[in-house]
Formats: sequence, C-alpha cells, structure tokens
Amino acid sequence: MDIESLNTFLTLASTRSFTRTANQMFVAQSTVTNRINELERELKLKLFNRTNKTVELTPDGERFRLYAEQVIELTQTSLAEISNARRFDNHLRIGSADSIYEGHLAPLIMDYRQKHPTDSLKISIGLSNHLIEQLQSDLLDVVFTYLPLNKASYSCEIFRQDALTLVTDIHNEKHKDGILQQELINEPYLMCNFALQDVGQYIRKLFPRFHQFELEIDDCMKIMPYLIGCENYTFLPQDMADAYIREGKLREVRLLDFRTPVINSYIIFRKNKAKMLRNLIR
Repeated sequence: MDIESLNTFLTLASTRSFTRTANQMFVAQSTVTNRINELERELKLKLFNRTNKTVELTPDGERFRLYAEQVIELTQTSLAEISNARRFDNHLRIGSADSIYEGHLAPLIMDYRQKHPTDSLKISIGLSNHLIEQLQSDLLDVVFTYLPLNKASYSCEIFRQDALTLVTDIHNEKHKDGILQQELINEPYLMCNFALQDVGQYIRKLFPRFHQFELEIDDCMKIMPYLIGCENYTFLPQDMADAYIREGKLREVRLLDFRTPVINSYIIFRKNKAKMLRNLIR
C-alpha cells in the first residue's frame, strides 16, 4: 500500500468514475483500475461496487476511506513540518467550530501572528465532534469546540461562555418590542444545530414535540444567507450576532417571557502544547 494508491482510492471515491479519476490524476484508466485491484487484493476487502454506470463505496470502503484520509493528512502534515523545520520555531495545528472562530478566535490568531512571526499556524474549521476525532488522531494539536473531552492525556477547559441572541433581518419589522415564546413557535424559525447537547435540546423544547423546522443546518455561517434579506429567525452566539448587528444586517429580537441558557465552548489540547497556547489565548 502506498500514497499513490490511497490518493487514487480517495479520488475514485469522490468522482465515482474511473474515467474522471484517470483524467484528474493524469494517468491511464488502466492504471487506476490496477491500483484499485491491487489495493483490494492487499486488504482482502471489496472497496467498491461496480456497475456499467456507477461506482459506489461498499461499507468496508466507507470505513477504509476514513483511514485513508487520516494517512494522507498525516503524511502531508509531516512532510510540511519537515520542510518548514528551518523556517519556523514552532508549529501549531488549530481546529475550531466556525462560530467560535468568528466570534472569538480570529482576532486572537491575528494578534498572535503579529507577536510570533516565526511560528507556523494551520487552521481547520469543522464540527465539534469531527474536530475532537482529528485531535485524538494526532491531526490537530488544539481544538475549540462546543463539546468537552475528558481524557488524561488532554487538557480541557472552558474557553468562553456565550449568551444566545435571537436575530432576524434588520428590515423585518415584526416583534419590534420583543417576542413571546408562543409567538416564536408561529414564526419561520431556522434551526442552527451548532450548540449540541443541553443547549440544542433546550431550543428544540421551545417548540412543540416533533416540530419540523423549515431548515436545519449545522454551521452558523451557512445559515446567514437565509437570515439576511429574509423574515426568518434563529439563535446565534451573542458575540457572533453582535458583529452582524453592528454592520446593520441583523437586529436582535428581545425575549419577553423566556430566557436561553449559556453556551460553553471548550479549548482542548495536548499538554505538551500548553506553553504555546497560553501565548495564543492570554
């Protein structure tokens, strides 16, 4: 098993076409076929179901895809660190949920880069559970998430506590003086599922059981096009909402007869990176 075979496997898993894979990799189609066949023989697994029209991953192929992605990521990261070893004093791989990055982390990173120009930073934005998986697979050094991790080899601390703010488009005139919980139920509410566990469950319980939202999304930034210029509503972390309110794109809707819980965000990191991280978040 080599890197070329893994890259070929991942490209085929993405394109679902031997022809497109060959074109993207600038090799003959027979080369793609041979690499996949050799990989399946070596693993003693069937990775793809092939028909005349489609190529689909098998369940074993789906599981192997996660492994292949990790190997490629680790290889690329290691080679990058080796090649940059003489250029940078330190290397830090940071993962963050999008709303934590937008609301809190981005200005800290900008300040850190100005003060530590000889350090290298690699930043990945993703979902909390995926970031924690990458941290434990040694693909990241530190993550900022909405989920804690309690393991002896990692430090897990509360990073920030955010209130939730109900927002709508600046030009939406309804509920100028505030909104009752019963009124919110009857409005087009969009469910942003960034806040997992207790906070997410709390928001769902504001609505009737089995309530179907018009839109559910797990990324705060991706919900913005459905808010700006529309008469929809959603909760956002206060610091993130404030940025759009200051820009005159959204407005806060005051809650009249109910309140929302505080969102905890966490910083989780390998203990050998503690000193470098103190410089980042102090």
